[in-house]
Amino acid sequence: MKRSRFSEEQIIGILRQAEAGMRVVDLCRKHGISDATFYKWRPKYGGMDVSDAMRLRQLEEENARLRKMVAEQALDISILKDVLSKTSEARCSMFKRHTRPPSGGPVRHWVSTAALTIYRA
Repeated sequence: MKRSRFSEEQIIGILRQAEAGMRVVDLCRKHGISDATFYKWRPKYGGMDVSDAMRLRQLEEENARLRKMVAEQALDISILKDVLSKTSEARCSMFKRHTRPPSGGPVRHWVSTAALTIYRA
């Protein structure tokens, strides 16, 4: 996203000049902005102080940082679920293959070492 040529403090100053009674057309010509830009700034920054604008910037930065953290955690959860489903499928297929031991003994005593390593992982 393109950064503005003006800081929040400068934008608030321009809006204050308009509130003081300067015509919008003259103000836009003086600062080299379009009418549309002025009218876009007014709902966002109108009635703000410089301290409010600084606080808004801090909140936006914190919000971006938190969104990034949530996205990373969601990705981690997705990866873990994928790995868990693959290992559980491998466990199920390993035990389904060996449902009956060749000797006819109980199933719980006859488990291959490969199945145990998958099960313990």
